[in-house]
Amino acid sequence: MAIDVVGIGALNYDVLYVVERIARPGEEVGIIDIMRAPGGSAANTITALARLGVDTGFIGMLGNDKEGEIIIDAFRREGVETRIKVVDGCTGAAIGFIDSRGERTLYIYPGVNSRLDISDIDIGFVTGARFVHMSSFVDRKQLELQCELATYLKKLSFSPGMLCTMYRLTDLSTLIERSEVVFLNTEELKSLTGHDNYVPGAASLIDIGASIVCVTLGERGCYVTTRKGESYQVDAYPTRVVDTTGAGDAFAAGFLYGLLHRKSIYDSARAGNLLASYCIREYGSRKGLPQTLEV
Repeated sequence: MAIDVVGIGALNYDVLYVVERIARPGEEVGIIDIMRAPGGSAANTITALARLGVDTGFIGMLGNDKEGEIIIDAFRREGVETRIKVVDGCTGAAIGFIDSRGERTLYIYPGVNSRLDISDIDIGFVTGARFVHMSSFVDRKQLELQCELATYLKKLSFSPGMLCTMYRLTDLSTLIERSEVVFLNTEELKSLTGHDNYVPGAASLIDIGASIVCVTLGERGCYVTTRKGESYQVDAYPTRVVDTTGAGDAFAAGFLYGLLHRKSIYDSARAGNLLASYCIREYGSRKGLPQTLEV
Protein backbone atom coordinates (compact mmCIF):
# COMPACT_ATOMS: atom_id res chain seq x y z
CA MET A 1 0.00 0.00 0.00
CA ALA A 2 1.34 3.44 -0.95
CA ILE A 3 2.29 5.79 1.84
CA ASP A 4 0.30 9.02 1.96
CA VAL A 5 3.14 11.45 2.74
CA VAL A 6 6.91 10.95 2.79
CA GLY A 7 9.06 13.70 4.28
CA ILE A 8 12.59 14.67 3.23
CA GLY A 9 14.55 17.27 5.16
CA ALA A 10 17.10 18.02 7.82
CA LEU A 11 16.83 16.05 11.05
CA ASN A 12 17.81 18.13 14.08
CA TYR A 13 17.84 17.73 17.81
CA ASP A 14 16.36 20.93 19.26
CA VAL A 15 17.48 22.60 22.46
CA LEU A 16 15.11 25.47 23.33
CA TYR A 17 15.90 28.12 25.92
CA VAL A 18 13.00 30.09 27.38
CA VAL A 19 14.10 33.68 28.12
CA GLU A 20 12.32 36.87 29.19
CA ARG A 21 13.63 38.57 26.06
CA ILE A 22 16.20 38.02 23.33
CA ALA A 23 19.54 39.55 24.37
CA ARG A 24 21.01 42.45 22.42
CA PRO A 25 24.73 42.41 21.50
CA GLY A 26 26.87 42.56 24.65
CA GLU A 27 23.92 41.88 26.99
CA GLU A 28 23.38 39.11 29.49
CA VAL A 29 19.84 37.72 29.95
CA GLY A 30 18.84 34.91 32.30
CA ILE A 31 17.39 31.61 31.09
CA ILE A 32 14.01 30.62 32.58
CA ASP A 33 13.78 27.04 31.30
CA ILE A 34 15.42 24.56 28.91
CA MET A 35 13.69 21.97 26.72
CA ARG A 36 15.12 19.30 24.45
CA ALA A 37 13.24 17.44 21.70
CA PRO A 38 13.54 16.09 18.15
CA GLY A 39 13.00 18.68 15.42
CA GLY A 40 13.48 19.59 11.77
CA SER A 41 10.77 21.26 9.67
CA ALA A 42 9.70 18.36 7.45
CA ALA A 43 10.08 15.95 10.38
CA ASN A 44 7.71 18.09 12.46
CA THR A 45 5.14 18.10 9.65
CA ILE A 46 5.39 14.34 9.21
CA THR A 47 5.03 13.79 12.96
CA ALA A 48 1.89 15.95 13.04
CA LEU A 49 0.37 13.99 10.15
CA ALA A 50 1.27 10.63 11.72
CA ARG A 51 -0.40 11.68 14.95
CA LEU A 52 -3.57 12.37 12.96
CA GLY A 53 -3.54 8.84 11.55
CA VAL A 54 -1.97 9.56 8.14
CA ASP A 55 0.38 6.88 6.73
CA THR A 56 3.76 8.59 6.73
CA GLY A 57 7.42 7.99 6.04
CA PHE A 58 10.67 9.90 6.31
CA ILE A 59 14.05 9.94 4.55
CA GLY A 60 17.10 11.55 6.12
CA MET A 61 20.45 11.12 7.80
CA LEU A 62 21.46 10.90 11.47
CA GLY A 63 24.71 10.64 13.36
CA ASN A 64 25.55 7.60 15.45
CA ASP A 65 25.03 9.50 18.68
CA LYS A 66 22.48 9.71 21.49
CA GLU A 67 20.57 12.53 19.75
CA GLY A 68 20.18 10.40 16.61
CA GLU A 69 18.80 7.53 18.68
CA ILE A 70 16.25 9.83 20.32
CA ILE A 71 15.08 11.17 16.93
CA ILE A 72 14.60 7.77 15.32
CA ASP A 73 12.88 6.39 18.44
CA ALA A 74 10.43 9.30 18.31
CA PHE A 75 9.54 8.42 14.70
CA ARG A 76 8.96 4.79 15.67
CA ARG A 77 6.65 5.76 18.54
CA GLU A 78 4.58 7.87 16.12
CA GLY A 79 4.37 5.03 13.58
CA VAL A 80 6.45 6.76 10.88
CA GLU A 81 8.10 4.37 8.43
CA THR A 82 11.69 5.51 8.05
CA ARG A 83 14.49 5.20 5.50
CA ILE A 84 17.10 6.95 7.64
CA LYS A 85 20.80 6.34 7.17
CA VAL A 86 22.92 6.42 10.33
CA VAL A 87 26.56 7.41 9.81
CA ASP A 88 29.59 8.33 11.88
CA GLY A 89 29.32 11.95 12.97
CA CYS A 90 27.11 14.40 14.81
CA THR A 91 23.35 14.63 14.34
CA GLY A 92 22.10 18.04 13.22
CA ALA A 93 21.21 20.49 15.98
CA ALA A 94 19.04 23.57 16.43
CA ILE A 95 19.45 25.97 19.34
CA GLY A 96 16.46 28.24 19.92
CA PHE A 97 15.67 31.18 22.19
CA ILE A 98 11.98 31.84 22.97
CA ASP A 99 10.89 35.11 24.57
CA SER A 100 7.90 35.97 26.76
CA ARG A 101 5.74 36.71 23.68
CA GLY A 102 6.40 33.29 22.17
CA GLU A 103 8.68 34.67 19.45
CA ARG A 104 11.90 32.78 18.81
CA THR A 105 15.31 32.85 17.12
CA LEU A 106 17.10 29.73 15.88
CA TYR A 107 20.70 28.74 15.21
CA ILE A 108 21.21 25.64 13.04
CA TYR A 109 24.16 23.24 12.98
CA PRO A 110 23.74 20.88 9.98
CA GLY A 111 25.90 18.00 11.22
CA VAL A 112 25.54 14.89 9.06
CA ASN A 113 22.48 16.35 7.27
CA SER A 114 25.00 17.91 4.87
CA ARG A 115 26.17 14.45 3.81
CA LEU A 116 22.79 13.23 2.49
CA ASP A 117 23.21 12.24 -1.15
CA ILE A 118 20.88 11.08 -3.93
CA SER A 119 22.40 7.60 -3.54
CA ASP A 120 20.94 7.52 0.00
CA ILE A 121 17.38 7.96 -1.31
CA ASP A 122 15.04 5.00 -1.80
CA ILE A 123 13.50 6.24 -5.05
CA GLY A 124 10.69 3.67 -5.01
CA PHE A 125 9.74 4.75 -1.50
CA VAL A 126 9.19 8.37 -2.54
CA THR A 127 7.70 7.86 -5.99
CA GLY A 128 4.93 5.70 -4.55
CA ALA A 129 3.77 8.37 -2.06
CA ARG A 130 0.71 10.52 -2.64
CA PHE A 131 2.74 13.54 -1.47
CA VAL A 132 6.42 14.13 -0.82
CA HIS A 133 6.98 16.99 1.61
CA MET A 134 10.37 18.70 1.51
CA SER A 135 11.96 21.32 3.72
CA SER A 136 15.31 23.05 3.50
CA PHE A 137 18.84 22.00 4.35
CA VAL A 138 21.75 24.32 5.12
CA ASP A 139 23.97 23.31 2.19
CA ARG A 140 23.47 23.77 -1.55
CA LYS A 141 24.34 20.13 -2.27
CA GLN A 142 21.09 18.98 -0.65
CA LEU A 143 19.10 21.62 -2.57
CA GLU A 144 20.50 20.15 -5.79
CA LEU A 145 19.51 16.69 -4.53
CA GLN A 146 15.95 17.89 -3.93
CA CYS A 147 15.74 19.49 -7.39
CA GLU A 148 16.88 16.23 -8.99
CA LEU A 149 14.47 14.16 -6.92
CA ALA A 150 11.53 16.47 -7.75
CA THR A 151 11.60 15.27 -11.36
CA TYR A 152 10.47 11.79 -10.21
CA LEU A 153 7.57 12.80 -7.97
CA LYS A 154 3.80 12.71 -8.38
CA LYS A 155 2.97 15.54 -5.98
CA LEU A 156 5.45 17.71 -4.14
CA SER A 157 4.85 20.05 -1.23
CA PHE A 158 7.66 22.41 -0.30
CA SER A 159 8.44 24.47 2.79
CA PRO A 160 11.54 26.54 1.92
CA GLY A 161 12.00 28.02 5.41
CA MET A 162 14.32 30.91 6.17
CA LEU A 163 17.41 28.85 5.28
CA CYS A 164 16.31 28.55 1.65
CA THR A 165 15.79 32.29 1.37
CA MET A 166 19.58 32.70 1.21
CA TYR A 167 19.21 31.45 -2.37
CA ARG A 168 17.83 33.32 -5.35
CA LEU A 169 14.34 32.57 -6.56
CA THR A 170 15.82 31.05 -9.71
CA ASP A 171 17.72 28.53 -7.56
CA LEU A 172 14.40 27.25 -6.21
CA SER A 173 12.42 27.45 -9.45
CA THR A 174 12.69 23.70 -10.19
CA LEU A 175 11.07 22.88 -6.83
CA ILE A 176 8.49 25.66 -7.02
CA GLU A 177 7.35 24.87 -10.55
CA ARG A 178 6.83 21.21 -9.61
CA SER A 179 5.08 21.89 -6.30
CA GLU A 180 1.45 21.16 -5.68
CA VAL A 181 1.77 23.36 -2.58
CA VAL A 182 4.42 25.86 -1.42
CA PHE A 183 4.33 26.95 2.24
CA LEU A 184 5.98 30.19 3.40
CA ASN A 185 5.58 32.94 5.95
CA THR A 186 5.60 36.62 4.99
CA GLU A 187 9.30 37.15 5.77
CA GLU A 188 10.34 34.16 3.69
CA LEU A 189 8.12 35.26 0.81
CA LYS A 190 9.49 38.81 0.86
CA SER A 191 13.06 37.56 0.97
CA LEU A 192 12.51 35.27 -2.01
CA THR A 193 10.37 37.49 -4.23
CA GLY A 194 11.20 41.03 -3.12
CA HIS A 195 7.49 41.84 -2.71
CA ASP A 196 6.46 43.67 0.48
CA ASN A 197 2.84 42.64 -0.17
CA TYR A 198 2.16 38.91 0.11
CA VAL A 199 -0.58 38.94 -2.57
CA PRO A 200 1.70 39.75 -5.53
CA GLY A 201 4.48 37.80 -3.84
CA ALA A 202 2.36 34.63 -3.81
CA ALA A 203 1.19 35.35 -7.37
CA SER A 204 4.81 35.37 -8.54
CA LEU A 205 5.24 31.79 -7.28
CA ILE A 206 2.04 30.78 -9.07
CA ASP A 207 3.52 32.30 -12.23
CA ILE A 208 6.59 30.08 -11.83
CA GLY A 209 4.34 27.02 -11.75
CA ALA A 210 3.19 26.24 -8.20
CA SER A 211 -0.41 24.98 -8.06
CA ILE A 212 -1.12 26.37 -4.57
CA VAL A 213 0.75 28.91 -2.44
CA CYS A 214 0.06 29.21 1.29
CA VAL A 215 1.40 32.24 3.17
CA THR A 216 1.11 32.10 6.95
CA LEU A 217 0.37 35.48 8.55
CA GLY A 218 0.81 34.79 12.26
CA GLU A 219 -2.11 36.10 14.31
CA ARG A 220 -3.90 37.13 11.09
CA GLY A 221 -4.17 33.51 9.90
CA CYS A 222 -3.14 32.71 6.35
CA TYR A 223 -3.49 33.68 2.72
CA VAL A 224 -3.97 30.96 0.10
CA THR A 225 -4.03 31.33 -3.66
CA THR A 226 -4.17 28.81 -6.50
CA ARG A 227 -3.32 28.52 -10.17
CA LYS A 228 -7.08 28.15 -10.83
CA GLY A 229 -7.70 31.67 -9.54
CA GLU A 230 -9.00 30.93 -6.04
CA SER A 231 -7.74 33.24 -3.28
CA TYR A 232 -8.70 33.32 0.40
CA GLN A 233 -7.52 35.03 3.55
CA VAL A 234 -8.50 32.73 6.41
CA ASP A 235 -8.63 33.98 9.99
CA ALA A 236 -6.53 32.36 12.70
CA TYR A 237 -8.12 30.49 15.60
CA PRO A 238 -7.79 32.58 18.79
CA THR A 239 -5.46 30.89 21.23
CA ARG A 240 -2.87 31.55 23.92
CA VAL A 241 0.57 31.91 22.34
CA VAL A 242 3.36 30.24 24.32
CA ASP A 243 5.89 29.43 21.58
CA THR A 244 5.66 29.89 17.79
CA THR A 245 8.33 27.24 17.10
CA GLY A 246 6.94 24.78 14.56
CA ALA A 247 3.76 26.74 13.82
CA GLY A 248 4.43 26.78 10.07
CA ASP A 249 5.24 23.06 10.11
CA ALA A 250 1.94 22.35 11.88
CA PHE A 251 0.06 24.54 9.39
CA ALA A 252 1.56 22.55 6.51
CA ALA A 253 0.44 19.31 8.16
CA GLY A 254 -3.11 20.58 8.64
CA PHE A 255 -3.34 21.82 5.05
CA LEU A 256 -2.02 18.54 3.62
CA TYR A 257 -4.40 16.64 5.90
CA GLY A 258 -7.25 18.57 4.31
CA LEU A 259 -6.05 17.84 0.76
CA LEU A 260 -5.60 14.14 1.54
CA HIS A 261 -9.22 14.05 2.72
CA ARG A 262 -10.40 15.86 -0.43
CA LYS A 263 -11.38 19.03 1.40
CA SER A 264 -11.61 22.38 -0.37
CA ILE A 265 -8.67 24.78 -0.42
CA TYR A 266 -10.51 27.01 2.05
CA ASP A 267 -11.26 24.18 4.49
CA SER A 268 -7.70 22.87 4.16
CA ALA A 269 -6.46 26.33 5.14
CA ARG A 270 -8.77 26.30 8.15
CA ALA A 271 -7.36 22.90 9.12
CA GLY A 272 -3.86 24.34 8.82
CA ASN A 273 -4.74 27.30 11.05
CA LEU A 274 -6.35 25.01 13.61
CA LEU A 275 -3.37 22.66 13.85
CA ALA A 276 -1.00 25.63 14.15
CA SER A 277 -3.14 26.99 17.00
CA TYR A 278 -2.64 23.71 18.90
CA CYS A 279 1.11 23.80 18.29
CA ILE A 280 1.72 27.30 19.66
CA ARG A 281 -0.07 26.58 22.96
CA GLU A 282 2.94 24.56 24.16
CA TYR A 283 6.71 24.93 24.09
CA GLY A 284 8.43 23.12 21.25
CA SER A 285 7.28 22.07 17.81
CA ARG A 286 5.49 18.80 18.71
CA LYS A 287 4.21 18.76 22.29
CA GLY A 288 0.90 20.49 21.47
CA LEU A 289 0.09 18.46 18.35
CA PRO A 290 -3.28 16.67 18.73
CA GLN A 291 -4.43 13.14 17.88
CA THR A 292 -7.56 14.35 16.11
CA LEU A 293 -8.47 17.40 14.05
CA GLU A 294 -12.05 18.60 13.65
CA VAL A 295 -12.51 21.90 11.80
